[in-house]
Amino acid sequence: MLTLIFLTFVLGFGILLLKKPVQTKFVALISLLPFSIFLYLLSFLRSVKDGVNSVLYRSEWIPSLGINLDSKIDGLSLLFGLLISGIGTLVYLYATSYLRGHPLLHRFLSYLTIFMGAMLGVVTSDNLITLFIFWELTSISSFFLIGFNNEQEESRASALWALAITGLGGFFLLSFGVIVGAITSTYTISDLLTQSDVLKDSPFYLLIIVFLFLAAFTKSAQFPFHFWLPGAMKAPTPVSAYLHSATMVKAGVYLLARFTPILGGTMEWSTILLVVGGITMTYGAFHSVFRKDMKGILAYSTISALGLLVFLLGIGTEIALYAMAVFVLAHALYKAAFFLITGIVDHALHTRDITKLRGLKKYFPLLTVAAVIAALSSAGIPLTFGFIGKELIYESGLHYIDYNLSLVLVGALFFTNVFLTGSGFLIGIKPFFGTPIKDYCISHKPDWRLIAPPVVLGFFTLLLGILPVIAYKEIILATFSAMNGAVVEMPLAIWHGVNTSLLLSGATIVLGTAVYFGFKCWNSSMNVVERFEGIAPKNIIAFIVEKFRQLAFRYTWVFHNGYLRSYLAVIIVFFIGLVGYKLFADVPLSVNTVGLSEFRTYELVVFLITVVAVVFAINTASRLTAIAATGVVGYCICLIFVFYGAPDLGMTQFAIDTLTTVLFLLVMFKLPAFLKLGNSKIQFRDAIIAISFGILISIITLQALVSPADKDISRYYAENVYTLAKGKNVVNVILVDFRGFDTMIEGIVLSIAALGVFSMLKYKDDEE
Repeated sequence: MLTLIFLTFVLGFGILLLKKPVQTKFVALISLLPFSIFLYLLSFLRSVKDGVNSVLYRSEWIPSLGINLDSKIDGLSLLFGLLISGIGTLVYLYATSYLRGHPLLHRFLSYLTIFMGAMLGVVTSDNLITLFIFWELTSISSFFLIGFNNEQEESRASALWALAITGLGGFFLLSFGVIVGAITSTYTISDLLTQSDVLKDSPFYLLIIVFLFLAAFTKSAQFPFHFWLPGAMKAPTPVSAYLHSATMVKAGVYLLARFTPILGGTMEWSTILLVVGGITMTYGAFHSVFRKDMKGILAYSTISALGLLVFLLGIGTEIALYAMAVFVLAHALYKAAFFLITGIVDHALHTRDITKLRGLKKYFPLLTVAAVIAALSSAGIPLTFGFIGKELIYESGLHYIDYNLSLVLVGALFFTNVFLTGSGFLIGIKPFFGTPIKDYCISHKPDWRLIAPPVVLGFFTLLLGILPVIAYKEIILATFSAMNGAVVEMPLAIWHGVNTSLLLSGATIVLGTAVYFGFKCWNSSMNVVERFEGIAPKNIIAFIVEKFRQLAFRYTWVFHNGYLRSYLAVIIVFFIGLVGYKLFADVPLSVNTVGLSEFRTYELVVFLITVVAVVFAINTASRLTAIAATGVVGYCICLIFVFYGAPDLGMTQFAIDTLTTVLFLLVMFKLPAFLKLGNSKIQFRDAIIAISFGILISIITLQALVSPADKDISRYYAENVYTLAKGKNVVNVILVDFRGFDTMIEGIVLSIAALGVFSMLKYKDDEE
């Protein structure tokens, strides 16, 4: 599996080099990439469909730290993997027509491929650290996808918001992984299944699940982090269909589902998920019917669906977990179809305003069929897969252990489903039926690559709705077992008799239809909703961000004002305060001058020369004299190194001082006139800082002479420098071998700096 993901990344970057081939009529063949992954993942169905077995791949990366590139394929990861690759195939095919002729199509397909590889890595990783790495790659690649139309300011702003919010979640995911690893001494997710009690009994349990929740909530657009998702609708429609139906936004749901058998089942776990999921699903469903833009409706209905999934995980019963698995699949099928249909309408008519769309079945008969099927599935009409999911959702609320709370849960689910039904009809019914408002001018007639994906999704929605046993036996049972930790048979069926769930489904359809027909009334109430925009989470967070930016500006102005003397003063004062406090608070000071060698004549001479050079450097009005004086100070220090048995260090210092002095002299004539400005207050301040620093260093030096020296480290290097590194110069071996990575990274930094300077020089030449 790791090889497959690696090859996906390689192909993703390789597509950037294929600009001309991508612009040919054979570009649709690129959809064979996700399709081949889909076929490969299908081969695992037999291995995991009984819900007991899983396929593990072990690959060491940094074994000393417990960080490995392990992969695990069970029912949960396979369900998400099939959605990523299956819907990805349709999105690739769709995108090659939707963006046909776009000069940056190759770049778009490259981003999409990298994102697909990152998502596959997220859902198959069996190591917390590698999971975090892939998690962050999804945020970065989605940033490029959402901001693909980078000439538009709104697209750039939306991409930045998405990256900021999901990147914040990545920080909490890393924190979660580090804490869990410290408690259990393992980062392997499979091994954590046996450490469930250890984590739940830990005093850090609440902190652990809060970090996990923050990571999941930011990625899956839970309240109050939901606002980045409507903004992400500025992305091209293929991006919206892929990211917001089956992949990125469901990564947070996957994360919660993966850790449900490990951390779930507690009051804290259930309460937080029920509250956040409940607020999100009702808020999103209610807001979805106030929007006129088709993508806006889909954005808020997606937020609601994500909240519903989190809500089901909060309920946590066996029926709820089954409902969650079914709804993940059902929602992906009809929501991806909705997005793709919206893109076709927008592409052809250059509008997504549903108040201006009606009677499109005359122009798009096949597309109308796909739209109606998606709408029926979102409403939970029998013989669609959405009906199976809605039945289970209501069963989850009805069979909750607390009867009084059960009524509240069912009420929230009923409210949500009513408005989701109405918003689904607004997308799948309203634009296609009725008398056309005008004789539409179809600017872009959709070809088979645009029509086929929503039709295929509609076909599978009906197939699984009529024969739900296919989904149950092949994937749903295995997905449930991965979340539940045990196999419990609960076959899916179309008919369970007349019961409360069926009656609730019927009432949902009736009231949802009423919401749909009352759309004009609801839409006119949008002004009421807009009155509360000032306290919307987005505006509150934007206010906090702005205040933080102002604070950062003031901080920068004070501590990074462009004056080198200020930087040095801040650094030295901080050092004096920190080291001085620890020295006088924790160290028993004992100055003993016994044993100190007497001043030798040549040492006294060098010391006096140093003092004279310093005085000259401070008081001279000549830049040349100041440079020469600082050079003399450097050479005197070199001599001191030599006097006290460090000739190699002295030679290094000599070379550096010589080079520095020469460079100063070379640029001296390009510098502005040498000014000697005097300010008694600043001079007094600097004198106090300098004297304090000198006294502190002197005390530390004298204290070091009487403090016991720990020779273990130096003894280790002395004993192993030849046996381990085959070198005789201890300093050189430390730099090259024992600190090899540090030296290598320093070399990389210098190389990057050199490339940057070269690029700037080259750019200047081009301008000239």
